[in-house]
Amino acid sequence: MTPYFNNLSDFFAMGGHGAFVWASYAITWLGLLGLIAYSVSQRRNLFRDIERQQARQQQRQSVPRQRDI
Repeated sequence: MTPYFNNLSDFFAMGGHGAFVWASYAITWLGLLGLIAYSVSQRRNLFRDIERQQARQQQRQSVPRQRDI
């Protein structure tokens, strides 16, 4: 079994198509990392909003309501 690329520089050059290949990998990874960062941020915001809503509900329940007569 012989390797397709004889050395590391041939591997990175990809037969003259290396710029397109590695750029596509970079764009894909940037997109995936951006999606992960956005998802983590949205999750953090959601939990913060839930905590605020629960605190408001507990505060409303602890304050006695006055009825209009």
